[in-house]
Amino acid sequence: MAADFDPTATPTDPKTRIPLTLERVLLAAAMGAMALITAANVLTRYLSNISLAFTEEYSVALMVVVAMVGTALATAGGRHIRIGFFADKLSPNRRRIAEIMALGLLIICFALILWYGARMVWDEYDFEVLSPGLGHPQWLYTICLPLLAILVIGRATGRIIRLARGEEG
Repeated sequence: MAADFDPTATPTDPKTRIPLTLERVLLAAAMGAMALITAANVLTRYLSNISLAFTEEYSVALMVVVAMVGTALATAGGRHIRIGFFADKLSPNRRRIAEIMALGLLIICFALILWYGARMVWDEYDFEVLSPGLGHPQWLYTICLPLLAILVIGRATGRIIRLARGEEG
């Protein structure tokens, strides 16, 4: 309900078996690293007219980490994107069923990301692909994609279990 929305309210975390602290620390570290890299690039460009263009590789990899870890946090807390207009019109039991179905589709989506991401990492490793800017092995950057897809799948599975038990809803 739109009238019940309070932007100042802090959402409470669900009672997960594995605390969400790991995701929060990883998210804060990645965002902090991105901020430091960007600040260093801007400062260096301002003071010396030289760009640290190589930092783009690190920034892109960190953006993927932020997006995937943020997805895991949102999924665990039931704060992922949904069409509330239709879901709010359902009874609580049917809303729970719709939520479980949506989480099942999310698991399928991230299972595909896991599968194809792992294949991409293997290909980059096998063919010794190097990153364009720094010449590092590319698989060192892309390995975070399938690994963090496992995290999202795990958080979605945990939420399905909590919903099926009636602990959330």
